[in-house]
Amino acid sequence: MTYNDTLNWMFSQLPMYQRQGKSAFRKDLTNTLKLSEHLHFPEKKFKSIHVAGTNGKGSTSHMLASILQEAGYKVGLYTSPHLKDFRERIKINGHVVSKQFVTGFIKRNKSFLESNSLSFFEMTVGMAFDYFSKEKIDVAIVEVGLGGRLDSTNIITPEVSVITNIGYDHMQFLGNTIEEIAFEKGGIIKPNVPVVIGETQTETQPVFKNLASKNNSEITFADKEIKEIFESDLKGIYQEKNIKTVLQAIRKIQERGFIISQAHIKKGLLNVVDNTGLMGRWQILQLNPKVICDTAHNKEGLAYVMKQLLNETYKTLHIVFGVVNDKDVTSILPLLPKKAIYYFCKPDIPRGLDAKELKQIFMDAGFNGKTYSSVKEAYKAAKDNATANDCIYIGGSTFVVAEIV
Repeated sequence: MTYNDTLNWMFSQLPMYQRQGKSAFRKDLTNTLKLSEHLHFPEKKFKSIHVAGTNGKGSTSHMLASILQEAGYKVGLYTSPHLKDFRERIKINGHVVSKQFVTGFIKRNKSFLESNSLSFFEMTVGMAFDYFSKEKIDVAIVEVGLGGRLDSTNIITPEVSVITNIGYDHMQFLGNTIEEIAFEKGGIIKPNVPVVIGETQTETQPVFKNLASKNNSEITFADKEIKEIFESDLKGIYQEKNIKTVLQAIRKIQERGFIISQAHIKKGLLNVVDNTGLMGRWQILQLNPKVICDTAHNKEGLAYVMKQLLNETYKTLHIVFGVVNDKDVTSILPLLPKKAIYYFCKPDIPRGLDAKELKQIFMDAGFNGKTYSSVKEAYKAAKDNATANDCIYIGGSTFVVAEIV
């Protein structure tokens, strides 16, 4: 199979949560453990850092990778979802996995993958760990896909576990309360492995402390430990919390033998995009009019982003907006500015919410806007309507941003 044939097979034959939603979610590590054994336990052949959380885990993972690269380590980075190309999920020192490895992995293991009905995410995790093992990396930064306790990545025993924060997201899988969601994400806490919590939250603190105690795991809260932060090329006021989380995680891996200087930390934080290729975090696409995109898609993430957006200087605000169909749109409406022109669109995935349905929800709440046949059509209309002194924001979903960057 060609690379495109391989991707089509992965995307269409086997469930993929990002595209299909709940029907693709599998609350079980059995298949991942089977695949690990089939691949001769690749995750045991490199050190790792495990990153979970509701918001900020992608930025945190990329910052950690950048700092470790500056310190001279060969760094694997596993994240999800991708924006443009599947291979963005699996990188070493900022370089995506080769098309040849992707096709070769599927070809070598296709009969096993089919006979065991592995999901898209399960096989991708196996592919990443196999690649990191074969390339003899020093350390992998592994971002949790969804939740933590039963996520396919949770077969690793990391140097440190990191949980950025907890918010209401994916409640159909993780629970209806903050405490229940924290318990699921806290499932990455391992025996005798230190855990760093990014944000101290009244509801989640006892949950994490209890899990850490049961696992004899040293627990620290980054926002209590870190007093000074450094500048990063990842802009956005919300990155300050992620930087504190990263700095505390670095302290913990330094204690476990990693040689990382202050200069490595500062340079790593300033060169995250160049070192790792991260896109879609308060990314400025052009000026006059200023065009900003961000992948924030839940209540907590959008609260930070909207606060920053409203601090921008502009004559008129244009918002290109689309969401997935399992999103509780009414919960995010109070965060969004009514004094803006909206361009409603559907991201080009099966999970995308119909633009007309989205518009109706907004119009019923007193917003103003029109529907468009695609994300690109909506963006084109926004650019056509905007003057040099206006601002265009693109967001609501990772998949909306992916069609623009």
